[in-house]
Amino acid sequence: MKKILVPTDFSEHAKYALKVAAQIARKNNGEIFLLHMLELPSEAGDAIGSGHELPEIMLFKNAAINRLEDLMDDPSLEGVKVSEIIQFELAFDGIMNISKKNEVDLIVMGSHGASGFKEMFIGSNAEKVVRNSEIPVLIIKKEAGDFEVKKFVFASDFADEIKKPFAKVVEFANKFDAELHLVMINTPSSFKPTHIANEIMSSFIAGFNINKLATHIYNDVNVESGVLNFTNSIDADLIGMSTHGRKGLAHFFNGSISEDLVNHAVKPVVTFKI
Repeated sequence: MKKILVPTDFSEHAKYALKVAAQIARKNNGEIFLLHMLELPSEAGDAIGSGHELPEIMLFKNAAINRLEDLMDDPSLEGVKVSEIIQFELAFDGIMNISKKNEVDLIVMGSHGASGFKEMFIGSNAEKVVRNSEIPVLIIKKEAGDFEVKKFVFASDFADEIKKPFAKVVEFANKFDAELHLVMINTPSSFKPTHIANEIMSSFIAGFNINKLATHIYNDVNVESGVLNFTNSIDADLIGMSTHGRKGLAHFFNGSISEDLVNHAVKPVVTFKI
């Protein structure tokens, strides 16, 4: 976690994310890329492409620079290396492109979630990033104060395809010296006897070097409720999930538990792409 990307729209939630990113960077001797996207009308984009910036474009750009400078004065960033980036691009596209260009290790985003038709048909930028990012994405929902991860819940079915992203889960937990709580959620439509669930988890974690570990089986009406209720029951600090990155109709009909948690969880959520 040496390189951390923090997209900002200057909202309160984005400021919460920046403060958390600063704490992570400080603990890992890392740096932050602070990114603001300027989504301009198409005619303005054409002007940028031609090399002739319109006065209106310069006005927006200078205003963004001033607001980024104000953020840089926040005491939480003291002693942390921060690079400011202003990109003329759609928010989601810019986040993906900048993260690849700078070989970022972690994206930290603030989110207030989405609801109703917005959640179903559009989704938040955070949700889109979670769905598509090849690197871990940490979603912050509220001001955290000291960001400590003492109890880290990772929910999964522990299939073989999860092993590759799980290596990053273990690395994340060990770096925070967190107790990693692995949980399999039993639902009426996908129920496994306790001895079978335990065998699956025991086989899955063989070969991984996990500093602090606990395993659990939790019964609930659906996976999302089970993850949230279990997290609350042990007062965990962070929820971890892997995501398939479904797109198009497959995403519309099947949904994504990780994206639902990004929208509905109050606790921070970190996702790892399969």
